[in-house]
Amino acid sequence: QVQLQESGPGLVKPSQTLSLTCTVSGGSITALRYYWSWVRQPPGKGLEWIGYISYLGNTYYSPSLKSRTSISRNTSNNHFYLQLSSMTPEDTAVYYCDRVSGSSWSSDYWGQGTQVTVSS
Repeated sequence: QVQLQESGPGLVKPSQTLSLTCTVSGGSITALRYYWSWVRQPPGKGLEWIGYISYLGNTYYSPSLKSRTSISRNTSNNHFYLQLSSMTPEDTAVYYCDRVSGSSWSSDYWGQGTQVTVSS
């Protein structure tokens, strides 16, 4: 059973950079044909895909967030990370990490999500 757990600050000031960690257990982030993704849900809105890092370490970002996003990984501890710069109140959301199967291109495991609020 794969488990994902997000961690990071719950409150970020405007203009700061958000840094989140996704801790993965029960499965390797280098396992073939899996993609490790970040998704967010602003209050009252739908899910928004941010980007993902592949089993090979390649990264893909949403065009709307690409200029502010960096996703990386540490294969030694099976974590992957999100950095989102120049945060504004519009970035307030619940942030999730998930695993996407390259076979079905759907998410099969999700973290519980972590609330991030951008406020001074």
